[in-house]
Amino acid sequence: MFNFKAKQLLTRDVGIDLGTTSVIVCVDSKGIVIREPSVVAVNRDTDMIEKIGKEAQAMLGRSPANIEVVRPLAGGGISKYEITKRMIEYFIRRACGNSVMKPRILICLPAGTTEVEEMAIIDAGTRVGKVFIMSESVAAAIGAGIDVRSPVGHMIVDIGGGTTDVAVVSLGGVVVSESKKVAGDKFDEAIMRYVRRKYNTQIGDRTAEYVKRKIGAVYEHGDAVEIQVKGRCLLKGLPKEITLSSTEMLEAMMEPISEILDTICSVIEKTPPELVGDILKNGIVLAGGGSMLYGIDKLIEDVTGIKTRVAKSPMLCVANGMTEVLGLMDEFSEQRVDLSKIKQKI
Repeated sequence: MFNFKAKQLLTRDVGIDLGTTSVIVCVDSKGIVIREPSVVAVNRDTDMIEKIGKEAQAMLGRSPANIEVVRPLAGGGISKYEITKRMIEYFIRRACGNSVMKPRILICLPAGTTEVEEMAIIDAGTRVGKVFIMSESVAAAIGAGIDVRSPVGHMIVDIGGGTTDVAVVSLGGVVVSESKKVAGDKFDEAIMRYVRRKYNTQIGDRTAEYVKRKIGAVYEHGDAVEIQVKGRCLLKGLPKEITLSSTEMLEAMMEPISEILDTICSVIEKTPPELVGDILKNGIVLAGGGSMLYGIDKLIEDVTGIKTRVAKSPMLCVANGMTEVLGLMDEFSEQRVDLSKIKQKI
């Protein structure tokens, strides 16, 4: 009798959401199996990778001089090619375990990925398996519960760590899209600049991210929320504690959020009239970690006049969408996934 467990070890279909801040790996029939920060610690002396993921993130700002802690993905693209390849290989091997054959790997790409970046990502995945690619916006839409194969237009706004992808999807593909390298990381930078400008205090990346998660807001709170944070006084060079409020975040994040709003309006302007009518009816759906900022859905709705909602589990929309598509891998013969050609339902 054929051993089913042995069959599982032969090959697996793996999906990877290569985010600027985190890497999520999902496996067909199992869903998400790995979710770790896209951070790598490299030994400068030996050029060897010391830690990857959570263990590397814990070393940020605390590593000795001979250890460089880097984020190999920046702005939705690859900033450190060799390190990215080794990171992808590491996560795939963790996900596949003792598989005998090379896995089929589904990688999602942001709308603004250049041809050079696309080839670099494909090459990185090819080291460990057969690579297929698909639009990150389509995957996010599927994960948000949108029927992307229907002849109806839907707008998905995916605000990640490095990029914000705005797309109108219909009939299994992207009709209109724009990608802006303004997202979670730019929110953090905006908070750091604001604190430096107003309080003459320098805070680090992790502190800025903490502030964003706790009191980040782009719409007026009913009741302002405050937190205390510590940094270094730029005048005296000594530790300093300051109090920040959610009301201040409205001013701090004005610049990056304005760019995202401009991108959304630009995509709407380029959308065919018939699909604009669909979007007015169906609304705008937000995905990605940046969509969890307080009031971002209300702000977009006020600016565009289109009802806007945040998807369920927004940070996992792309990964959940990929998991659905992994069940259809036998349908794809070409490297670029085309959902309009498959017969099965998603």
